[in-house]
Amino acid sequence: MKNYYKLLLAFCFAIPLFAQYKIDQLEMTYGPDLPDDGQKIVKIIGESNQKIYALALKGKSDFYIKTFTSKEMKLISSNKIELPTLKDKEVDFEEVYMLDQKVYVIGSVYDSKAKKFMLVGNEVNEKGILSSKSQTLFEAEVEKKSRKGNFYYKVSPNGNALLVMHTSLFLKEDAVKYEIRLFDENLSQLFTTTDKVVFDDKKKDYEFWISDFEVNYKEDVFVVISEGYRDSKAKEKVEKFEIHSFLASNKYQKQVTNIDIKGKEIINCSMISTNKNTIKLVGFYASVRDNGRSNKELKGVYNATYHLETGKIENVHFNEFDLATKTKLIGERRAKKGKDVPPLYQITHIIEKNDGGLIVLSEYQLVYVSSSQGIGPIALSNVSYIKNEIIVNSFKPDGTLEWSQVVPKEQRVIVTTVSLVLATSFQNGSFGVGVAMAIPLSHLGSGPEYIGAIPMYENGVLQILINDNPKNKGITDIEKISNLGNHNNAMPVLFQFDSKGNMTRKDPDEVIKKELVIRPGIYCRMASDEYLIYASRKKVDKLGRMFLN
Repeated sequence: MKNYYKLLLAFCFAIPLFAQYKIDQLEMTYGPDLPDDGQKIVKIIGESNQKIYALALKGKSDFYIKTFTSKEMKLISSNKIELPTLKDKEVDFEEVYMLDQKVYVIGSVYDSKAKKFMLVGNEVNEKGILSSKSQTLFEAEVEKKSRKGNFYYKVSPNGNALLVMHTSLFLKEDAVKYEIRLFDENLSQLFTTTDKVVFDDKKKDYEFWISDFEVNYKEDVFVVISEGYRDSKAKEKVEKFEIHSFLASNKYQKQVTNIDIKGKEIINCSMISTNKNTIKLVGFYASVRDNGRSNKELKGVYNATYHLETGKIENVHFNEFDLATKTKLIGERRAKKGKDVPPLYQITHIIEKNDGGLIVLSEYQLVYVSSSQGIGPIALSNVSYIKNEIIVNSFKPDGTLEWSQVVPKEQRVIVTTVSLVLATSFQNGSFGVGVAMAIPLSHLGSGPEYIGAIPMYENGVLQILINDNPKNKGITDIEKISNLGNHNNAMPVLFQFDSKGNMTRKDPDEVIKKELVIRPGIYCRMASDEYLIYASRKKVDKLGRMFLN
């Protein structure tokens, strides 16, 4: 899941329905005030047939489908999501996606008698009304309710297919099961596979991760898994790192490709399908001591290329953080002593460059929960979401590191909630699914969506938009920046990068009080130079479009 920046707006009287704002090459245009109905937009689903679709939340659990006109961005309708029951059981709302201009609401329900975790889909019509007929997508067999696992989702690059993965733990069998299904724009199943991996957690420092999964524009499916342990007798770290490929051209027959890793530990892995008929794998790695123990902290970043035509891995490069980058992340004194970087950075965005290389953004992310307030089931907890500096790595097409930079920022938002459910992560002891932190939909609308960043790449130029404290105007030294305390008083800041990684900070000429603030955690990319955005100021909410000129 899923960056927040505050943008300024100056009203243009020549166009009475719209507000406009511009910072350097970036221009925002907003529609009229949205109705004060208590419904906060938590996701912009997309645009279809001259309508914009959005998901809104009222209270803690009442979700709505809102539709707007594309041109004026005026509200057309708002309909509460009420999923029909399945086998006399209440269906819980999970997500909403647009596939080839069709909108689907996804819900889940657990059947305790059959020990199945089920997933259903319901189409939303042009009036924003949910169909009463559900399509069953999954009936995943699980060990029991407490180990029913989670569902994870990926939309294909062309927006025509939905990839869903379910993972669960079978503790009695010492196994982890993953099941994958690919659906087309009508939610008809194109492909399915199930694998149950038996493990031996008696081994020292044992870990098993389903690191990432992906679907490309050809509707091929990929899964990356890693299994590692320490051989205390041989005093070495054993790392099994492999790709499971299911190609449509090969009738989705499973193909396993091993990646040989020695003397290092893979901390995480993210994938991206490219236009060059390859899969790029990137992530952090750690060094390993002479006794086989991993240091766990981040030594650097790696980049590997998987060629679909040959089914082979080529150009595996491990790039250690340079002194300049480490100095910005951990301070000069620790950097010169050779200390490594704490494992608190998660890959948030991977961008394919015009030359076939990659730009990878990794953000400092931390979530912690304070002690509960209250008694029993009505107890409340304060959840702190922290999103600080961003590491920017640019890779050449062959996977070697071209340059690195660090975007300085300090952002924190506290949410009071009944419970904390990070539904996009699954972990039990030494087993887990490695998905970057996503803020639950039920927590959005109350502040977390203001933090983070929106990256934009157009004509070979990278720009990153954030919300920042006005006290930081003109400051790029990470040691001198102030924390973004009150997001209502933030200003938009644009960081630009040239081909050599030189970073330029662009601040607004004037910080205008009481202006709309963009919510970077809620946006929808329509093209490489156009984005649908959502901005607020206290009770004033607006939809808008953001353009790169």
